[in-house]
Amino acid sequence: MTIKHVLNGLLISLVITSFSASAQVKGLIQIRAVASDDATAFLDNGVGLYRHGGDSDNVLLSQGVIDYKADLTTGWSAHAVLNANQEPKVSLGFTQAYFQYQPLTRSKYKWHVRVGGFYPLMSLENPDIGWLSPYNYTNSAINSWIGEEVRTIGAELTIKRPARQFNSKHSFSFVGATFKGNDPTGTILSWRGFALHDRQTTFNEGIKLGPIASLNEFDLRWQASQVLPFEEVDGRFGYYVGMHWDYLKKSQFRLYYYDNNGDPTAVNYSSGQYAWDTRFSSAAWLYKFNNNTRFIAQILKGETEMGANALIDNAFYSHYLMLSHKLDKHRLSIRYDYFNVDDNDTTTFDDNASYGEGFTATWRYQVSKTVQLGIEGSALKSFIDNRAASNLAQRISQQQIQINAQWRF
Repeated sequence: MTIKHVLNGLLISLVITSFSASAQVKGLIQIRAVASDDATAFLDNGVGLYRHGGDSDNVLLSQGVIDYKADLTTGWSAHAVLNANQEPKVSLGFTQAYFQYQPLTRSKYKWHVRVGGFYPLMSLENPDIGWLSPYNYTNSAINSWIGEEVRTIGAELTIKRPARQFNSKHSFSFVGATFKGNDPTGTILSWRGFALHDRQTTFNEGIKLGPIASLNEFDLRWQASQVLPFEEVDGRFGYYVGMHWDYLKKSQFRLYYYDNNGDPTAVNYSSGQYAWDTRFSSAAWLYKFNNNTRFIAQILKGETEMGANALIDNAFYSHYLMLSHKLDKHRLSIRYDYFNVDDNDTTTFDDNASYGEGFTATWRYQVSKTVQLGIEGSALKSFIDNRAASNLAQRISQQQIQINAQWRF
């Protein structure tokens, strides 16, 4: 039974249970007008690191989200997030679909289990409906990549020590998960590098690869023109562990270690996907100066390998710093990103080194409880080694301005 079969069975189960359970449905529609540089977006097989650019549509549906929850029993609930996208083509798919069991217990320690497909809770940047950010419209480089290539398709256990149960100022949660799929995770980072956007990959789609000359080489002949990030290739189980530490309502800290346990010599010849051995650590911190002003930072550091004898061996790193302030109906958020990929192998025909930095500033205005308007400006510069093999400039600078109108229901 493949990962796709498991997900399809889970989605069918969610639909069936919705008829016999009290369901809560929330949604969000966001329309965007964009003015950007001439670099063609990576979604359109270009080298631009934004979601938009080049021949992209100037006005488009940037987010269409339906967030569904149904209480099945006193302990069991069903959750699903459906996303509509306009580019690179009109599509509809799930980004999350899982069951959660959270029993009532007299113990001071609380626990719950999630089973299905979902995000690991590494990010403090994306707490909004559908794993969106309430701060910037464009995600950090770290969480842009998480939204592209990382998803748990398995089971996760969380054990929590709530502060109030122990008359303490500190709450702790300990997380452990095991999963399958996510074997191609690391492909995009190696051949394209980090990017800045808010496009989440649904379970049923792939990510197109841009102009990568090394894919014409014999050693990489089985790689398809797209990446299927949630494909199972080697039959192995991956895992991650994490810890959450909350101090009053002032500080939140999350630390995770992720390892997909990929077999770097495995290939799925029918789908054209290699397994990558990818592991990384993530640390995120949120600090509230007061009710209106907060600081958020995150660091991600890891390694990924593919092929026999470390044909591709890369290390990657990124961090961001964000400051956000709310005043009445206004919220202003500014963020700085840095990212890089180091090429540590001796393969001469496949240069994977890249680095860059970006600055993003966003203003949001809450017109009403359901309507929001916002403007965002962003600039980034990047250097990617493998652009030269396709007769493209290795170093490019990009800018974009976007106006967003958002409606919640």
